[in-house]
Amino acid sequence: MTGWILVDAEATEAAGAALAPLLRVGDVVALHGDLGAGKTSFARGVLAALGFPEEAPSPSFAIVQAYDPPDVSLPVWHVDLYRIDDSDEAAELGLDEALEDGVLLIEWAERLGARLWPDALHLTFEPTPDGARRLTWTVPASWETRWPPREFRTA
Repeated sequence: MTGWILVDAEATEAAGAALAPLLRVGDVVALHGDLGAGKTSFARGVLAALGFPEEAPSPSFAIVQAYDPPDVSLPVWHVDLYRIDDSDEAAELGLDEALEDGVLLIEWAERLGARLWPDALHLTFEPTPDGARRLTWTVPASWETRWPPREFRTA
C-alpha cells in the first residue's frame, strides 16, 4: 500500500500543506483514524497553507468550523463527526452547501456511511510502533492526477 511515514505533528501538518494547492471547489477529503492519529494536525496544515493565520481549532465540539476568504484562499468546512451517532444527524449539517463554493475536510467521515460522497479522497492515519504515523490513501478517479503530489510520489 502506498503511503508516507509522518514522524511528528510538523510532518503531518506538512502533508496537509501539500494537499492545499491541489484542492478544487467541490472536493471532499475524508480523514480516517483513531483519536490522536493526526487528522486535526493534517487539517491544520491544509488551512495554514490556504492562508489561515492562526492555529485552527479542532471542530470536535462545534462539529463544523467554516473558514472563508479573506482568512483562506478557498472556503473550507472542517468537520468532525466523532459525536455524530447516526448518518441522518449529519444530513442536518448542510454539508452539501459547502461544496457549492468550497471544500470539505471531514474527520470521522466513516460516520456518514452511504452518505459519504463516492469521489472523496480517503486519507487514513495509523500510529506506528515508534510513535510516528503512517498516512495511506484511497484515490478516486477525480483525484488520480492530483494525489499524491508529484514531489511525494513513490515509484
